[in-house]
Order: sequence, then C-alpha cells, then structure tokens
Amino acid sequence: MNSSSDTTRARLADELSNAVAEAQTILQNATTETGERAHELRVQVEEKLRQARFKLQDLNSTARDQAVEAARAADDFVHARPWQAVGIAAAAGVVIGLLLNRR
Repeated sequence: MNSSSDTTRARLADELSNAVAEAQTILQNATTETGERAHELRVQVEEKLRQARFKLQDLNSTARDQAVEAARAADDFVHARPWQAVGIAAAAGVVIGLLLNRR
C-alpha cells in the first residue's frame, strides 16, 4: 500500500509540476501578444491552473483517505491487542526519552 501511494503521489506531483511549467511558458509567450491571441493564451493558462488545482484536490483527498484508513487500522489494533499496544507505546517512550537525554 505504501509504495502504491508513493507512486501515486509522485505521479500527481509530476503532473502538477508539468502543468505549472506549461502555464509559465504560456505566460511568457503572452507578454508579446495582444488582442485575441492574448485572450486565448490567458484562457490556456487558466485551464492549466484549473487542472493543477484539481490534481492537488485529488492528492489531498487521497492523502486524507489514507490517513483515515491508517487511523482505523491503529484503532482496530489497539482494540484487538490492548496490552501489546501499551507495550509498544512504552517502548517508544523509553527510546524517545533516551534519545532526548543524550543531548
């Protein structure tokens, strides 16, 4: 599941980066244009930015869904094995305490 979400995240980040780069190129070309051509270029930029916004919303939705799924899995684990969860939390606390005490 983790590699799948990493792949999805990387793909969406690449698509977003490409959309922003295309919008920047269009904006640079628009500086010399006037009239109808300038309007067309502005419309293209708006479309690229709209696509980028939707991709970000998709990434946000995916991340939220994965966080909810992880929280449910943790809750199920704690309910199924409460003493094991307490032991893991105590061990993590000891390790963190030792690391902080070293400083």
